[in-house]
Amino acid sequence: MTQPILAVDGVGRTFGGFVALEGVTTAFMPGKVTSIIGPNGAGKSTFFNILSGALAPSRGSIHFKGRNLTGTKQHAFVHLGIARSYQITSIFPELSVHENVRVAAQAGRSRYNIWTHRDRLRDLAEKADAALDAVGLSGKRAEAARLLAHGQQRSLEIAIALVSDPEVLLLDEPTAGMGPEETKEMVALLEKLAAERTILLVEHKMKMILGLSDRILVLHHGRLIADGTPRDIQTDAEVRRVYLGQNDGYA
Repeated sequence: MTQPILAVDGVGRTFGGFVALEGVTTAFMPGKVTSIIGPNGAGKSTFFNILSGALAPSRGSIHFKGRNLTGTKQHAFVHLGIARSYQITSIFPELSVHENVRVAAQAGRSRYNIWTHRDRLRDLAEKADAALDAVGLSGKRAEAARLLAHGQQRSLEIAIALVSDPEVLLLDEPTAGMGPEETKEMVALLEKLAAERTILLVEHKMKMILGLSDRILVLHHGRLIADGTPRDIQTDAEVRRVYLGQNDGYA
């Protein structure tokens, strides 16, 4: 595919009189890892929520594979092939690891049917198994989700997103709260997932971002101030001023 898989044109969002995002126009090519960075309050969460359908833009448009999704409900984004994880882990702690993913598969695939017992929906169980295998949690499938280590819970949430077989995967701070070893494992997982789909992520760990990303977008005060390769961003004077700092050790 030579056309963008996801694109926004003049996207803005206001909350009352506050402008959280203003005039952002950009496009994402398939099969690339793009990181979205910026200082606190830069508009990253608002932009991410718009890209995932969790929030409608106040102005501008969003397109997926040429289709205008502006104003489309978030569940439709998932069905079309755009899935996301959240900054705060959201799982069912008392359900097993496998049940967490199977429930997500069930919500995305099946409709209410009083005649069909959910245990008979074997294809959903198989999809759940495949998603767990993709994130390295097959050996934990019968364990209660609450017993997983923090990094494993983050991987479980990614499995929940993967079960819908998305073409675009949006990850909101996937390494939040992780130590160096867990972060290293998550980076390896993201590199593996990136071989098969487009990934967009918000992150604060700059060394991880610079090593993992094909492209980086920088937001500041709701505006897109830079867009380029990791090397472009490292050497951008405006980015260094507002975000990286002159003596950060990343240049």
